[in-house]
Amino acid sequence: MNRYIFLLPFMLATLMSSARQKPLRELQQAFVDLRFGMFIHYNMPTYSIEDWPDPDMPVSAFAPTQLDCSQWAKAAKSAGMTYGCLTTKHHSGFCIWDTKTTDYNSMQSPAKVDVVRQYVDAFREEGLAVMLYFSILDTHHRIRPGHIKPDHTKFIKAQLKELLTNYGDITALIIDGWDAPWSRISYDEIPFEEIYDYIKSLQPDCLVMDLNAAKYPREALFYTDIKSYEQGAGQKISTSENRLPALACLPLQRTWFWKASMPTDLLRDVRWLVDENIRPYNDAYCNFILNVAPNRDGLMDANALEALRRIGQIWHHDGPTKPVPECDAPIIGHNIAKGKPTEYSWSYDYGIGDFANDDDFATGWTSHPTKEEPWWEVDLGGKKRISLVTIVEETKGSIQTYRLEYKKGKRWHTIFEGIVPECRVKQHRFSPVKAEKVRITVTRHHGKLALSEVGVY
Repeated sequence: MNRYIFLLPFMLATLMSSARQKPLRELQQAFVDLRFGMFIHYNMPTYSIEDWPDPDMPVSAFAPTQLDCSQWAKAAKSAGMTYGCLTTKHHSGFCIWDTKTTDYNSMQSPAKVDVVRQYVDAFREEGLAVMLYFSILDTHHRIRPGHIKPDHTKFIKAQLKELLTNYGDITALIIDGWDAPWSRISYDEIPFEEIYDYIKSLQPDCLVMDLNAAKYPREALFYTDIKSYEQGAGQKISTSENRLPALACLPLQRTWFWKASMPTDLLRDVRWLVDENIRPYNDAYCNFILNVAPNRDGLMDANALEALRRIGQIWHHDGPTKPVPECDAPIIGHNIAKGKPTEYSWSYDYGIGDFANDDDFATGWTSHPTKEEPWWEVDLGGKKRISLVTIVEETKGSIQTYRLEYKKGKRWHTIFEGIVPECRVKQHRFSPVKAEKVRITVTRHHGKLALSEVGVY
């Protein structure tokens, strides 16, 4: 027997213990050390022909007749997985727990079942850690672009309170449908920092993991405790360059939710999943989560069960991964520089300074190559309390030295001046100050100088 198998119960017990307020770095390391888990997309889309069903699909459509979460847990165990993550609410807003916030839930269905309760109990019975997935985008309850109201934040917090107080310790909450190009709900409309702090107030050791890697640079933790990569959406982690605690995900079947052809579909190759995903990602500080979709009876298909069994034959948990490198704390606040007026030295072509704070990392300000000491500043619109500035270069290494300042009244005050490490994302944290403007002056650089995005928090 692999000697590390004896370590696994201890690792899980440590991760799932009731001790509170562990350092974030310790939680991130414990998450990466879990190595491999099961995503379970099971919700109203299971009973539709689409992963995005009609948001007014009747509650009666959710009708499992043989729901068996113990089967799911045993299947995860057979593959060597160490945890599960269940879709408590997907984008169409159906809740599969005993919620008091809406009648659009599984307790009102013919099954009259609290799926989350059965799931957490079954996975813990097998010694597996428990995570939950939750969508901010909710088309049934009209939490969608153009319809966001203050009451929606209260509604979301009420649902999160149920999930985080009624079902024991939750290792991580994976959040989706927020600040993505396809959801278009910003971190300002549903305030990220407020939700993040609320989750931590309920369960301080619960990691908050927002599936937002498509938008933000891979070199920093923007609005998440763990960097995530949805490979099916083209988000590919660099196994040679990643230095952040990370998660990569793929479905075993052809879609996230169950479809009628799946019992006879060709599934992803088991050897490929192990050799090209689990092993190299684990070596790059990345946990791999494989989705397995239960069918409309509430069971996993025989071909999926066999694939998981075969994974368990060729892959075994080898204990803790190597230590995750030190990294900056997550950026969770409201970017008060976003969309504010800018001034700047001569730009090159159409790369004007307004692109450096437009909340789009694919655009930026490009300095004209003749400028020896280019500068860029943003007007915050009055005195604002700030304690963090982020500077994202288009490509790392063009800036060699620079000065970062803030203006209060008629005076400019220096926050930082000197040589910077060769990294694309530069973060400056400092004691809070009142500032009216922020300015960056690049005193030495080489090659093309382009700032993708500047944030002030």
